[in-house]
Amino acid sequence: MKWISPWRLKKLGILGMNARNRDFIARYNSRSRYPLVDDKLKTKLLTEEYGLATPALRFVVSEQHAISHIEKQLYELDGFAVKPAKGSGGKGILVITGRRGDKFVKASGAEIDIEEIRRHMSNTLAGLYSLGGKPDVVIVEDLIEFDDIFEGYSYEGVPDIRVVVFKGYPVMAMLRLATHASDGKANLHQGAVGVGLDIATGRCLKAVQFGLGVSVHPDTKKPLNEIKVPDWRSMLVLAARCYEMTGLGYIGTDIVLDKSRGPQLLELNARPGLAIQVANGLGLLPRLRHIESLKAGLHKTPEARVDYVMKAFAEALPEDPAAGPAQKIA
Repeated sequence: MKWISPWRLKKLGILGMNARNRDFIARYNSRSRYPLVDDKLKTKLLTEEYGLATPALRFVVSEQHAISHIEKQLYELDGFAVKPAKGSGGKGILVITGRRGDKFVKASGAEIDIEEIRRHMSNTLAGLYSLGGKPDVVIVEDLIEFDDIFEGYSYEGVPDIRVVVFKGYPVMAMLRLATHASDGKANLHQGAVGVGLDIATGRCLKAVQFGLGVSVHPDTKKPLNEIKVPDWRSMLVLAARCYEMTGLGYIGTDIVLDKSRGPQLLELNARPGLAIQVANGLGLLPRLRHIESLKAGLHKTPEARVDYVMKAFAEALPEDPAAGPAQKIA
């Protein structure tokens, strides 16, 4: 692993955790707004009320006694996702893609029975997957059918796109690809591949796994430099609209591309991580300071803000995603 000195990181505009917490989260995110994004059920209901695209909520389980007769509701669904309302890092998410007889089929192809789903829901209600181990509720929502454009780019899991939005302007984005090492989860700390995306075009800038540059998906061997996210501007507009919806100035928006329904908002994060800089090979700080320098109200709509950043933050595309714009900081 190649180490870079703190002086060089500062020169390159890398945003550190202390500066993120002090200068952006504490300054631009009112704590009174945190519950809107920390509780996925509140986020889901707010998103539907605001008219943003999101996987439909099928039902909620909030009491242990309701689990004993849950099979009737589940057997009516072809596929679904079970989530803890207050989970984090992908913990406690159970994805069912179909049925074989009386068995349910997971995204990995493994079969489970209704008793295993009951145990999973019971553990969720008891707080096994929630922040701080607090009692939780179970969300059951529509399954995402990921777009064929990502065929071969993700292994046993749905790829998602993280867009960091500052004062309503999308400032940086990455595609997260599930791998065998990540157990089908789109979590970089668990071994997913992070692909930095050019904010102007949605094309691959750089790709990393465990912090190291990669040129192909580790399981499928598909070249990553061919990635170009379709309907890119619509995806950025969806992310930008979350600013008006939540009132939070600095947020991470997680979006998936559904085959038939287009971009769908999955969840929001009031404390987005910093690994997006590693995936892009670029620092966040220059872009955040640039947005701070703009005159208040200069761009009055999400569409105007997106059109602005697509011009202001365009990057030259590299030939090798294992190197990418990171060559600038080498």
